[in-house]
Amino acid sequence: MPTISRDSDLQTVITTFEMTPGTCQDLMDALNDAYENFISHQPGFIGAGLHVNDAQTRIANYSQWRRREDFLAMLRSDEMRERNRKLNSLCRSFEPVMYDVAHTFG
Repeated sequence: MPTISRDSDLQTVITTFEMTPGTCQDLMDALNDAYENFISHQPGFIGAGLHVNDAQTRIANYSQWRRREDFLAMLRSDEMRERNRKLNSLCRSFEPVMYDVAHTFG
């Protein structure tokens, strides 16, 4: 389960995907499969969430990892490289970006 806190020593990755409404469900299915069958089993994985906008033109993915190196190792694996090629074919673009929590409210 992801934790949003300035005090946590975790690596947060937010990835945004841009696609057409016609490929949104296919992309969501591919992302669900990636998380259920590969990503969530990788060392250092903590948790993730997938969000889709009302127009089905964007998916936002929030994930957390114990260490930056854990995320990079997963991303560089042969299986994830193959999966990323498929994801890329289903969307206009996607970009994973690593973030540090700057502030929390509430």
